[in-house]
Amino acid sequence: MIHGSIPALITPFRNGIVDEQAFQALVERQIAEGSHGLVPCGTTGEASTLSLDEHVRVVELCVEAADGRVPVIAGAGSNNTAHAIELAKHAKRAGADAVLVVAPYYSKPSQDGIFAHFKAINDAVDIPIVAYNVPSRTMVDISVETMGRIAALKHGLGVKDATGDMTRLARHRALAGDKFILISGDDPSALGFNAHGGKGVISVTANVAPRLCAEIQNLTAQGAFDAARAIDDRLAPLHKAMFVEPSPAPAKFACALLGLCTEDVRLPILTLTDGAKAQVRQAMTQAGLI
Repeated sequence: MIHGSIPALITPFRNGIVDEQAFQALVERQIAEGSHGLVPCGTTGEASTLSLDEHVRVVELCVEAADGRVPVIAGAGSNNTAHAIELAKHAKRAGADAVLVVAPYYSKPSQDGIFAHFKAINDAVDIPIVAYNVPSRTMVDISVETMGRIAALKHGLGVKDATGDMTRLARHRALAGDKFILISGDDPSALGFNAHGGKGVISVTANVAPRLCAEIQNLTAQGAFDAARAIDDRLAPLHKAMFVEPSPAPAKFACALLGLCTEDVRLPILTLTDGAKAQVRQAMTQAGLI
């Protein structure tokens, strides 16, 4: 089952191209540090800047490096339904365990249009689907009722919920049932999300602090919320610092400080300003990471 700390992996670049060796080393580090799953080619992976060939290759590299040790949930989101189907088919061929499909952005479809988008992917590709609801980025919200319809699809596996609305969890369970996996998409509220019945988080912070993020998830699964809260308090400044400037520049700078990759990003994202670098460095120091 998909659960726990699941990093939304950065995609390392060097001299403008995907750094395949660094990426697979990141995957190995994540597994060694206790992460429970992996998401390549999500928003944090700068999927919107990857060519189709790059996107497919990054998913292949992730599946190869993971080697069945943890689930791989490949990003397959697009506001073009045909393109989302193409990405899902490639993920299936690569051996991914599931796909992460964001609500169709920019187009602002109706709720029926959103459902039709997910149903088309469901009908075209035999792979579990995690719906990603992040209205702050997409400008469209997958309603609880629509999510219930997605859950009823043959391949409807779960939701990555980045709305910050904890009241949705009970309503999701009521309409989608307990088998529909509820995953947070927001590090600062992930602990509380689990207290309301969530099963984990697709995390940006876990790129930088995988062991601590995994420990929080393990502790909440055991009901040890006081111990989990103590760790989360250490990470709170880092959660905030990961978005001090547009993501994933902060996460990439932090990983560069750890010697894991360069801080290179692709336009329109820029590398961090000196002030933002200082904030990330301070948050990492507070967390005991450097």
